[in-house]
Amino acid sequence: MYAVQGAVDHNILSYYNLQDPNPLEWPKDLDDSEDEDDNAKSQIRRSKSRYSALERAASDRRTLLPGSQKTRDGKANLVQKDETDPLGGSRTVIASLRQRQLPVDQDVRLKNRFLLSSTTFDPSYFLSQVHPDASVNDLLQGLRYLEQSIDQKSASLKVLVETNFERFVRAKATIDNVYTEMRNQGMEINTNAPPASPRGYRHSRQVSRQSGAHQRITSIGSVGPPPQPSKNALRKETEYGVAGVKGPLLEVAQKAEDVWGPALSGREREAGLKAIAEAVERDRNLYEIGGEMSIAAQQKNYERVVDLYGQARTYADQATSLGEQVAQMGQTLTDEQVHRLLVTGRMWADVRDQVENIKRDIWRRLSNLHDVNSPHISSQSEEHMDLIGVLLELGVEDNPIWVWLLSRYDHLKNKISAVTERSKIEIEILRRRLATADAPLPESAALYIRSVARESPEAADNQEILDFWRSVTVYVNKLLSLTHGLLGEVIDFWDVAKSFIDGSKQKSLPVGFEGESRKHHRLSDAGMSDLSNGTVELVDMIRDALSALFVESPTEDISAIFSPMTNGTPRTPATPMFSPSEGRLGNIDETNMPPLSPKRGQAWEDFAFWPPHSNAISAVQAITKMLVALGVGCGEMVAIQPVQHHNTTPEKIKRLVNAARERCLTAVCIAWSTDLEHCTFLEDWLRSPEKRSQTRLPTYFSAYERTVLNGLQHITYYSEGITKPIARSLITPPSSKNIQLVRQRFAESVLSVLKGMLQTSEQGVKSDNDEWIRMADAFQNRTGDTATQASYSIDATNRNIRMLLTIANLKVFRTEHIPSLVSNFETSFSVKLTEETEKINKQSSDIDRQLFQSYTRPAVFYITKQIKSGINAPTWEPKTTSPDQVSPYVYASLMVLVNIHTEVSTTVVLGTTSGPSLLQEILSYMLENTSQALLDGFKERKPSRYSLAALIQATLDTEFIAQTMSQYASKRTNEIQNEIYVELDKRTTNDARADLQKELGVMRGVLKKLREQSRNSFGCFKRPKSNEKPKTERQQSER
Repeated sequence: MYAVQGAVDHNILSYYNLQDPNPLEWPKDLDDSEDEDDNAKSQIRRSKSRYSALERAASDRRTLLPGSQKTRDGKANLVQKDETDPLGGSRTVIASLRQRQLPVDQDVRLKNRFLLSSTTFDPSYFLSQVHPDASVNDLLQGLRYLEQSIDQKSASLKVLVETNFERFVRAKATIDNVYTEMRNQGMEINTNAPPASPRGYRHSRQVSRQSGAHQRITSIGSVGPPPQPSKNALRKETEYGVAGVKGPLLEVAQKAEDVWGPALSGREREAGLKAIAEAVERDRNLYEIGGEMSIAAQQKNYERVVDLYGQARTYADQATSLGEQVAQMGQTLTDEQVHRLLVTGRMWADVRDQVENIKRDIWRRLSNLHDVNSPHISSQSEEHMDLIGVLLELGVEDNPIWVWLLSRYDHLKNKISAVTERSKIEIEILRRRLATADAPLPESAALYIRSVARESPEAADNQEILDFWRSVTVYVNKLLSLTHGLLGEVIDFWDVAKSFIDGSKQKSLPVGFEGESRKHHRLSDAGMSDLSNGTVELVDMIRDALSALFVESPTEDISAIFSPMTNGTPRTPATPMFSPSEGRLGNIDETNMPPLSPKRGQAWEDFAFWPPHSNAISAVQAITKMLVALGVGCGEMVAIQPVQHHNTTPEKIKRLVNAARERCLTAVCIAWSTDLEHCTFLEDWLRSPEKRSQTRLPTYFSAYERTVLNGLQHITYYSEGITKPIARSLITPPSSKNIQLVRQRFAESVLSVLKGMLQTSEQGVKSDNDEWIRMADAFQNRTGDTATQASYSIDATNRNIRMLLTIANLKVFRTEHIPSLVSNFETSFSVKLTEETEKINKQSSDIDRQLFQSYTRPAVFYITKQIKSGINAPTWEPKTTSPDQVSPYVYASLMVLVNIHTEVSTTVVLGTTSGPSLLQEILSYMLENTSQALLDGFKERKPSRYSLAALIQATLDTEFIAQTMSQYASKRTNEIQNEIYVELDKRTTNDARADLQKELGVMRGVLKKLREQSRNSFGCFKRPKSNEKPKTERQQSER
């Protein structure tokens, strides 16, 4: 039923020449109506020829077969546009083929092989394509349907023949007559022949309706000799009517060729060129792809290159597919297809050659991308991804990701090797120059120690040593910096490699034409392992370079800096690793290389990072920075995944960190001890701006000690400056040996400065003509004007002034600076300096006592001598029993004390914490020794018996001194005075004692009178009133 319905639908579509059973508009190919053609033809008035029987059949064939199609030239074609399925299928033949996606609409020849109305119909091909899945029953059912269709068409044809038989006969007779006339044109007809019928022939026929055949009997008269045909007759011997005109036509053709040949050939060329232009215009893109790709390659427009390459590949694949399809179907190519294939082939050959050149250029750029000198890596951070993407788009055999990672690894390896080798040699050259240079003078070295206490400190060391420290610091930062250093590049390399290993980086990369580069998106297992091992190797190279700097001894071979280049080898352009600002550490004159420094037993000979003759200040400043960078960098090393999971590398890095700390600690302690040798030159004999009762020595030393201790604390516990736990885990607590070394150096430094103070106070300063004095003056004058410096200056040539200031400095040391330094040390290193503190206190007490005695000894000796010589003088005993004056030695002794009072009060300024106590201490001590001298003098006097007059004189002398110096009387002084009176009482008679008691009132009056008279001379010993304020430093200095 469905088959019959499908046939009906097809007949309707074919009859009305429609493609759709439900059309929305009139088909464009049916715009010219047949009725209009008929009307136009009917309007032409002409006589009806005898060939009218052929006119309809020859000129109008649209009624022969419904649904027939027209060719491109407008002629009708009996092959229908579509047909119902001959085997009774529900779909039409073309619909079935379209469902199978066969190009029947584009290829007419292919379509005709499936249409039953075509002469090229292929039954086997029809069954294989239209009914590929039909079963045997389906085919048998289709066969029955086909037989029924044939029977129906045969019956229709039989009816058609029976109803139109007369027309067929008349058409055949007309055709025969026309052909005979044209064939026998020009022949003479026999006169004896009977006249022809009006139609020329008489026909009789016998029709067999069963067979559908007929016989035609023609009766003609007797035939005479055959006449000769005309030259225009349609016979073979007359060349079918052209023999008569052939000659003239040839002559005319030759003349026309001579006349119009050039013009016609030009037109032919024009037509050819026009055809070529049309072909070029039709395939313009094929012709332009090569040129556009060349321009894009010159402009480095790789995005355009990839786009053009994709178009070229598409055209090439289409051409290949066309050739394979034609070969498969056994067809031949049209001229247009052949031309397109040739153009496509030439285009593809050109594009392929250009792409190969482009890929070679990109490979070269990708390999050399690491050597581009740019300030920041961010400017080229994604350039390699762009190049890799272009290679993947263009299609390559080698994996560009692996090639780039491998070239990056080789570049880093060579760069690390070159930087470490060059830097190590340059550091050694600088170290040798310092080693062969003369050691700095102790006086000039002391200037750098003093600079620490200034608010704007000068350079911590001489320029050569600072240049060395700068070079080492730059080298360490070059190795370990995460932003501009080699370690940062290694970490960046591993991050990129890891992103390629886990596949996250490939998400932004193309897969190439039709996914052909997808295979390069995944690295092999061996490649992943090589990347991990390579990262560990790069980290080991950096670790070895740091170990050679901090742990190993200085290198002895510096010949690598002189390695010659092969003649003819071009020099490599300067890269960042060899640029003066980043790679080279100093200006090295290769023509003036220092020799190997001789071994003299110096401590710095075993340290590659320590400049010879460096002080501790510059050492701690540079080493603390380097150790923090070392700790952070080593932590970043261990944090790298391949290093973290390696068997031995993390432990090696940990040993490096702790060994470097120990070596740096040792170096600073040695430099500290060397600085202590210069502590005797720290004293510049200038008053302290804050405390004028002392010099600047305590401030210098305290600032120096604090700087060194803080630096040592940061070196010992430099993990406190590191935030990452994994980096802090590398740093072990300092050993007891290291702490003991620092404790020992600290105690030695304090004791050394105390001894230096004693030595400086006793020996004094050198002459003003000495060079270091002039250096100190120039150095000091840079910090202030001359008037200000003069107000702080001291007469350092006066021994007593030096002694007094040294004693004042020592008191400040003992009471303020040493306890503060000890407390700072104990807090910084978490230890108690019990033994060291006791030793320092004992040593400072001994030095204080020694200084005190050194200052007072000359005065005590002079007073003792004056008192004893005065008591033993023959004129000492008065002639009368009522003396009214004290002995001359009393005034002489008190004047010595007045001088001491003046010297102390003007040198150690009053109004400070140490000034009055020191004056009190010195005068009390002098009073004790004066009293002792009186006691000894009275004991040693000859004769040993004292008369009343001698007894009164001795009492007056003793009491006058005691009352005048009563403010400074100590317990010991009172005891000595009591001993004096006991001794005098032993050496007199009872009568003299009794008379003395009677004279006590008179003596009191005499003493009062004498004190009033000497008030101006000894007023400095007067006790100040309670409401009298002490003089300030400013008032004292103005006095």
